[in-house]
Amino acid sequence: MDDNVPLGLDNAVTQFCDYEAFLDSQITASDLFYLEDEELARQLVELGYRGSGEIVKRDDFNSRKIALAEAILAKGQSKKALASEGLDIICPVARALASREDANRTGKMSTIIFIRDLNTRGQEISGYIDYAHRLKTEDFTQYFTEKKKLLPKPGDLSFYNWETQNVVATSSPNYTVLAENPSGLLFKNKRDRKILNVDPSHLPYQQSSVEQKSPAFLLQTLQPLSGNSG
Repeated sequence: MDDNVPLGLDNAVTQFCDYEAFLDSQITASDLFYLEDEELARQLVELGYRGSGEIVKRDDFNSRKIALAEAILAKGQSKKALASEGLDIICPVARALASREDANRTGKMSTIIFIRDLNTRGQEISGYIDYAHRLKTEDFTQYFTEKKKLLPKPGDLSFYNWETQNVVATSSPNYTVLAENPSGLLFKNKRDRKILNVDPSHLPYQQSSVEQKSPAFLLQTLQPLSGNSG
């Protein structure tokens, strides 16, 4: 454990899969009875007005979660170069991702994935995923073999829950998110500094994006940045 990281943060990161699950653990039946609003209760916990123990900030939670995931994954990947290596991949979406895995790991390609689907609660969610970054923080074997569905998370480039209206934008090691822009959501590549406009009506987007159809997803699009990407 890092001595410079508060004990409460490490406990939260190891016990809960995401920040929302941590917030839910701090909400009591009494809170829900009096507030009558789960999202309001979550906001009060996040601000420190509800819950017990040390306040854990969203950014700190997500950053620590990523750091721990990278450390764990690095140990497993030392024995295997590619998560898709030797697998019989059937799903078209998984095959498309597998074909881009090596290039994204080595930096020859930089792919952004857009997914719109349902979470485990049946809520519609959507978001943009930095594929190269997620490859470093998760074992993609579970996605290539369809044991688990690839979904956007609050720590990805963007995340939106259509039911709760929860929206989160987070820059990654590869991209800076430009959220407040007249042209809509933009992603700036930190290496070549090129900007990707993900508006479907934008011509470069139409020419470079690849939509993959699968019964497992409502919609998934692979969007490479122009240049050394694909």
